[in-house]
Amino acid sequence: MALPVLRNVTCIVYVASYEIPLVESVQSAELVDPDVLMESLFRQTDLETRFALNMNVLDASNTPRVMALPEVLQAWLDHRREVLQRRSRHRAAEIARRLEILDGYLIAYLNLDEVIRIVREEDEPKKVMMRRWKLSELQADAILNMKLKALRKLEEIAIRDEHRRLVAEAKDLKSLLGDEGAQWKTIAGEVADLKKRFGQATPLGRRRTELGDAPTAVIVPLEALVEREPVTVICSDKGWIRAMKGHGAEAAELKYKEGDRGRFLVQAETTDKLLVFGTNGRFYTLGADKLPGGRGHGEPIRLMIDLGNDQEIVALLVHRPGRKLVVAAYDGRGFIVPEEEVVAQTRAGKQVLNVGEGVEAAVCAPVEGDHVAVMGENRKMIVFPAGELPEMTRGRGVILQKYKDGGLSDVKTFNLADGLTWRLGDKTRTETALQDWVGQRAQAGRLPPRGFPSSNKFG
Repeated sequence: MALPVLRNVTCIVYVASYEIPLVESVQSAELVDPDVLMESLFRQTDLETRFALNMNVLDASNTPRVMALPEVLQAWLDHRREVLQRRSRHRAAEIARRLEILDGYLIAYLNLDEVIRIVREEDEPKKVMMRRWKLSELQADAILNMKLKALRKLEEIAIRDEHRRLVAEAKDLKSLLGDEGAQWKTIAGEVADLKKRFGQATPLGRRRTELGDAPTAVIVPLEALVEREPVTVICSDKGWIRAMKGHGAEAAELKYKEGDRGRFLVQAETTDKLLVFGTNGRFYTLGADKLPGGRGHGEPIRLMIDLGNDQEIVALLVHRPGRKLVVAAYDGRGFIVPEEEVVAQTRAGKQVLNVGEGVEAAVCAPVEGDHVAVMGENRKMIVFPAGELPEMTRGRGVILQKYKDGGLSDVKTFNLADGLTWRLGDKTRTETALQDWVGQRAQAGRLPPRGFPSSNKFG
């Protein structure tokens, strides 16, 4: 399903969780795929946010440092152990204090009548009891603060039971503090208890959000993010390139730098990719939307691609997926290459036609027929079936035409039934009687038909 939209429409997406509107401009005159539109929103707005996790923390010694995830987890476990030790020591101290008080209570029960007498008759009963039974100040205060109802026999039994329990607990704590293995076993039990209390199966631990499957990768084509507009790409003889809005620019009205002149005039759209073929046999790819505007003289194309100053542009054409190109060098070698195989991903370009030392690439032309016409600088032409040219992705290719003097001048593909056409000034001429020139690849050929341009180019 596709969403119909108008040109220059602004889509406002309201994100409830953030309570802010996100504005995305959809500039297209055609149908917009909803998946592509959403992928564009994810990439250009905060609908999808990724952030880095930098764990810059204070360690146990209060020293700032950056920790890796295993270090953070180990620090957390070490902290849990320290908490366990501190908690156990604190509990052991409380038990020792309570046991001291209980020991005083037991002494009081054994000497209950004497304790009552001292409290009733002595001016300073606290000091008397401390001297009499060697009690501590804490024990003496506890006995004096004891309520009368605590003098029951049942309370004595309860105190003895509490004393036994606390003695056993103190023994366990002492054993725990002296055994590291027991400490880690206790921590493992605590973590397991946390998982049991707050695991995903519990009301508190269940996940509020849903984790779905990973979405399928959405390839966002260039044209989905660029407004489609007609442009005329202009490239001068010295490699200054620019793009004028619209089609129909008159070559005679275009201006260039002093000493420069026009070379290529290509009608394209801003969503198109441009293929640049150099004399070094490399293809370069440019986005039509990345070209400078047409008001000035443009910019040097060598600032956009790694084309050396000693190399020239052979061809500049719009990339058409599914099309095939015939490429050939000055020594007469060439082949057919699928256009998808020449698209370069970097400014360094992609080597397709291998040229020998002292030899340069000379021709790059679309394959538009069942026969190939080859013209040499020696003004001889040969025509042969296109099937005799191999289809390759890289290499030197095969010999198209043999030369005794000079080299390759031009190559053109055409349908033999329609005839061979060439430009002669402002006119176009078509020759259908080509029986004398049809032969096999790698032959020398013969002089072209009468009226063929003296430039040895098909135009």
